[in-house]
Amino acid sequence: MKFSEIASKFSDTIKAHSLTTNPEQDPEITGVVAIDEAIEGTISYVEGAKFVSFINSTNASALILPLDEKLHTQATERGIAWLGTTEPRLLFAKVIALFYQPYRPSAEIHPTAVIHPTAKIGKNVYIGAHVVIQPGVEIGNSAIIHPNVVIYPGAKIGDRTTLHANCTIHERTRIGSDCVIHSSAVIGAEGFGFVDTRTSWVKIEQSGYTVLEDGVEVGCNTAIDRPAVGETRVGRNTKIDNLVQIGHGCEIGTGCAIAGQTGMAGGVKVGNRVILAGQTGIANQVKIGDGAIASAQAGIHNNVAPGEIVSGSPAMPHKLYLKVSAIYSRLPDIYQSVKQLQRQLGQK
Repeated sequence: MKFSEIASKFSDTIKAHSLTTNPEQDPEITGVVAIDEAIEGTISYVEGAKFVSFINSTNASALILPLDEKLHTQATERGIAWLGTTEPRLLFAKVIALFYQPYRPSAEIHPTAVIHPTAKIGKNVYIGAHVVIQPGVEIGNSAIIHPNVVIYPGAKIGDRTTLHANCTIHERTRIGSDCVIHSSAVIGAEGFGFVDTRTSWVKIEQSGYTVLEDGVEVGCNTAIDRPAVGETRVGRNTKIDNLVQIGHGCEIGTGCAIAGQTGMAGGVKVGNRVILAGQTGIANQVKIGDGAIASAQAGIHNNVAPGEIVSGSPAMPHKLYLKVSAIYSRLPDIYQSVKQLQRQLGQK
C-alpha cells in the first residue's frame, strides 16, 4: 500500500503531511512496527519525548508524528515520509487495522457442537467444535462462539459478540452486542457468599444476574461473579484485562479501563471513565468516582472522589504518596538521627 493511500484514508484526522512539499516521496508500506524495530517499508509512530530520539535512527519509511514542526523537519531531513496528527497513537491504531484483521470464521455450526433444541440461534452465527449450549440460551446475529465454550441455561449473548475458546458463560448472564470474552474467562459464576455460623459456613445461593453492556471486552482468565440478589453490571465500552476478579454485586460504569490482576470485593461501585492500574485491590462496598485513577498496586479501602488520583496501600492522594515515598527511602537515616537525639537528651 502506498503511503499516499494511507494519507487519503485518514484525511479527516491528518492535519499535515510530507506529501505537501515532497509529493514524489511516496514509499510502499508493507506493515506496521514499533519505531525501534522498524525496517524499510514499514510505518511507525512517535508519541512523547521518550521516543523523539528514534527519529534520527529509525529505519522506518514513514512515521506518524505529533503536530510539531521540529519533528516534521527532522523526519524530512532523513528522507522519512510523515503524517502529522493531534493523536499519533490513535492514528497508528487505525493504520494497524489496514494491515491486520483478527481471525473471523465463516458462519457455520460444527457437527460436534451440542445445542439444546430450546436454544435460539441468530443468523450468520459461527459455533465451533465441542461447544455446549444449554436450554433457553439466546445467541444474537453474527455472533462467534469458538471451540469448547460452555453456555449455561438461559444465558443471552448479543449480536456480533465473540466468545473465545474455553470461556464459560453461566446462567443468569446477559452479554450485550459487540462484546469480546477471551479464553478461559468465566462470566456469571457464583459469587463468594457464605454466612458464618461460628461452627460452619452456610452458602448463600447466588440468584442474581451478571450483565455486560454493549462493547465490553473481558481478558483471559478473568472472573465476573453474579450476586445473591440484584446485579453485577459492567458498563458499556469498559475494557477489562487478563486475570481480573470482579466480585458479586459490583457496578462498573462506562468506558473504564481495568488492568491485569486487579481485584474488587463485593458491592464495589466504580464510576465512568475510571482507570485501575495493575494489581489494584478494592475493599468491600467502596465507591470510586467518575474519572478517578488508581496507580499500580493501590490498595483502596475508602471511597475515592471523582477525578482523584490515588496510589499506595492503603491508598492516598498521589501527591501525598510521592512525598511519603521520598521520606520512606530516608527512614534509616531519620531513625539514626532520632536515636542520636535521644542519646543527647538522655545525657542532659
